[in-house]
Amino acid sequence: MSLLQQLTEDMKSALKSGQKERLSTIRLLRGQLKDAEIAKREPLDQQEEIAVLTRAAKKRRESIQAYQDAGRQDLADREQRELEIVQNYLPQPLSQEEIEKIVDEAITAAGALSVKDLGKVMPLIMARVKGRADGKRINELVRSKLT
Repeated sequence: MSLLQQLTEDMKSALKSGQKERLSTIRLLRGQLKDAEIAKREPLDQQEEIAVLTRAAKKRRESIQAYQDAGRQDLADREQRELEIVQNYLPQPLSQEEIEKIVDEAITAAGALSVKDLGKVMPLIMARVKGRADGKRINELVRSKLT
């Protein structure tokens, strides 16, 4: 079952059970997937669907931070609840140990010696962790290991 089909089924169940926030978030995700599909002019594959949801999750994380900085905890809480719904459809995130192992392997494979080699290491890592780890966290980890 594709992610779009799963969202459609979950949308129906949220509608029947009266979960308004879940329903609106799922509708938004379906719309984003459909927009990406229209832009591509053919159905999305699983990796592309995950990429769309990863962007949606990233936007919510950024919104949470912005709302907290502005002192709007009520809006930050709403975004947090939406983020949790989005994360239900993303692959299981990698543990810190798994991320560190992948980072170490990529640094070795790229022959990276300093922060100047960050551009060589990051593509290797991101290809392996697609949608399963936050790029900002990975970047920070790579920088700390290369300094």
